[in-house]
Amino acid sequence: CVTRNTVLSTMTLLGDPGEVYLLTHSALRSHVGLPTTARVERIDPLSLKTLQRSPRLAGGPMWPGGMALHRNGSILVVYGRHAHRLDRACAPLASVRLPVDQPYNSFVILDNGLVVTKNLSHTQPAILSVLDADTLRFAAPDTACPEPSMARLSAIGNTVYVVGVRSIFRYHWDDGLARLVFDPHWQLNYVGTSGQSYGWDVVLDGDNAWFMDNGQHRYRWRMIGAGVSRTANRLIRVSMRDARDHQAIEVCGEPGGSITNPPLVDLRRHIVVGYDSANRHLVAWRVDPNDASLHRLWHKRAFGCASHMLLFPDTGELLVNDYRRLGE
Repeated sequence: CVTRNTVLSTMTLLGDPGEVYLLTHSALRSHVGLPTTARVERIDPLSLKTLQRSPRLAGGPMWPGGMALHRNGSILVVYGRHAHRLDRACAPLASVRLPVDQPYNSFVILDNGLVVTKNLSHTQPAILSVLDADTLRFAAPDTACPEPSMARLSAIGNTVYVVGVRSIFRYHWDDGLARLVFDPHWQLNYVGTSGQSYGWDVVLDGDNAWFMDNGQHRYRWRMIGAGVSRTANRLIRVSMRDARDHQAIEVCGEPGGSITNPPLVDLRRHIVVGYDSANRHLVAWRVDPNDASLHRLWHKRAFGCASHMLLFPDTGELLVNDYRRLGE
């Protein structure tokens, strides 16, 4: 096992064989109101040593951003309130400051190559910005969403899905209008009259959209007991064809449930995996291929899953995290 200490690693990105990129960012400056920065490294896949490194990339307000390899061959990064385009040697090619003075929560790339990103807030409405991936110029007018959104965006084709603090809704890219257009026929108020708090990232499987709620918490250095809502957190399914076809099921049923990240969907085996990070539960359900009803498959207690999970599709193996000795 090879390990290396890093400063707030957000994610790794795999390019051509042997190409591994690491996105990191600063954080301490944010505690005194100063802007933070990000950095991209190309690292050796065996030793993890730095091979090439970008200069510090302008960020601003701190929140883990995102990185992707675009079909134009360049690396795209959204961090803070900035977007950056880099070459494969981590050299900057273009950058742009995004319109809202808040952190932006990563981005999605549409099938047409456009990049869509948004600000992160639970109080101010989300603003969708569309960028040209070659120039990072704005490719469309900004789009104001009907409510704030904490979750990362998701997309399939040229349609963007937004989990707001109360509802999930979507926008279609319109070539004729050259802008995102709200879909008035697909929307679900998943909070309703319940005591649930907002949802986080949504997983799109082509038929259904999956996410979990009760995303508000008091996390500082551990998630155990950090939930704010006194209700149990839920796994939510919404049909991508008709939002009236939906289901919400409690992950474990314990009060004070909470999460920050998405569930995992195994399409090949018809399995969805959810968790309650605040109460330490990891649960899997079998999804009925006929009506998408959920049937509990297994349940692991005292298991502190909180991060993104990885699926090895050929073997069905699932890679998850657990908390350290003191629960951090």
